Amino acid sequence: MKNSLFVLFLSFICCNNAKVETPTKDYKSTNNEALDYCKKNGFNEDYYFLLDLSIHPGKNRFFVYDFKENKISDKNLVTHGSCDQFEENPDKWEKAKFSNKTDSHCSMKGKYKIGKRDYSSWGINVKYWLHGLEKTNENAVKRVVVLHSWSAVSSKEIYPKVSPLSWGCPAVSDAFMRKLDTRLQKSEKPVLLWIID
Repeated sequence: MKNSLFVLFLSFICCNNAKVETPTKDYKSTNNEALDYCKKNGFNEDYYFLLDLSIHPGKNRFFVYDFKENKISDKNLVTHGSCDQFEENPDKWEKAKFSNKTDSHCSMKGKYKIGKRDYSSWGINVKYWLHGLEKTNENAVKRVVVLHSWSAVSSKEIYPKVSPLSWGCPAVSDAFMRKLDTRLQKSEKPVLLWIID
């Protein structure tokens, strides 16, 4: 009996160790701030989009956060900008750099209002204009940094490989964009998109 309990204990340890994953960040304060922002500014209070570009670009880092359920309801890969127009950026494939500068091809941190649905020559031919709401992203429209899809972006995690680079746009897979597009078309209020690092 002792031997079987010992074997059971060992198998429990092995199995649990095999399933241990790197803990995800606690976005509680970010989600609370996002909800407060949405309430004060007339944005959609059902959900928002959180893009954490500190996460490896081969892993899911575009999160649809459901305020009512208090959980991430969907997630996928998203590109970041190459940020190599004005200086060398040897780490560009694995680490996002940020700049609001025109023609920098960098990603831009901060909160955005997702604006008008429009035609895109990329992916499923749909893009949404992004209106930067902070000093760190106020040139988004001028730079034509938009939310769109790209067939080169995978619909599932590819770590340790990386997603392709953009010119600053948060580009997602065609399949994920179809889901986002359905959501956004149903929303009667603007939706918040927030890029963090």
